[in-house]
Amino acid sequence: MTNRARVAVVGATGAVGSVTLALLRERGYGDVRAFASARSAGANLDGLTVEEATPDALGAGDLDLCLFSVGTSASRELVPVAAAGGALCIDKSSAFRLENGVPLVVPEVNGDRVHENAGIVANPNCCSIPLSIALAPLRDTAGLRRVRVATYQSVSGAGASAMDRLRGESVEEHDLRMDWDFDGVEFDEEAKIRAETRKILELPDLPVSAMCVRVPVLVGHAEALWVETEAPLSAEEATDVLGEAEGVRLVGFPSPLEAAGLDDVLVGRIRTDETVENGLALFLACDNLRKGAALNAI
Repeated sequence: MTNRARVAVVGATGAVGSVTLALLRERGYGDVRAFASARSAGANLDGLTVEEATPDALGAGDLDLCLFSVGTSASRELVPVAAAGGALCIDKSSAFRLENGVPLVVPEVNGDRVHENAGIVANPNCCSIPLSIALAPLRDTAGLRRVRVATYQSVSGAGASAMDRLRGESVEEHDLRMDWDFDGVEFDEEAKIRAETRKILELPDLPVSAMCVRVPVLVGHAEALWVETEAPLSAEEATDVLGEAEGVRLVGFPSPLEAAGLDDVLVGRIRTDETVENGLALFLACDNLRKGAALNAI
């Protein structure tokens, strides 16, 4: 049976927007409209004519659901208007993630929170999503005392233009371009991961330290994770717990290439961290465009 809903994909021509459209097609949604900037308006996108994303168009009251994959400033302008027009807005930018009253949702972790909305639901950062999926089962089993994470983020996280730039570069030409704001202490990206993980897991005082780097990979983020639990939890027990967790697939060594196109977070190399009490170390990878953005929102 075909799903019927008046759905808008805003930012449809971008890296995440194109994946969002593909996932909606896979799931049988036929009543879908594509929106983007004035520059892309009128273009044909897999049989859909791209409409300009304006306040008037999105706030007209003829949409049930808006999936936003645009920048923070555009979301701040357009999301409230669409919500006021009666649409449920799921926003993938950082504009509303930490606002009180706006649920920040990872379905496998806190899916029940989605109902506590006033027209806006926030989609977390593409690293916070897989991180929370891996941490939640450990929290539920043994509690969490401290989390340290190093992320290795593909260029697709910086958008389609960054992907095109990497494709056109030789190895000799490539340099590491950081697209995050650095305030002398940490990248804005690192602060987001800490704050969002605390909100998703509902552990507002959890110590979370993140180190983020961009790597020359087209699609797929990887994360090295060190966790201290409140109660002892062996690597074997942690493996059993994660192996039964929704959204997790255990593998020997997770890689972005293996994760590409998958709906699960790949988790592996689970071992005891002997340097701290109740310490665990593990490695994960996921498709940041699919699992880390579009699929989570859908």
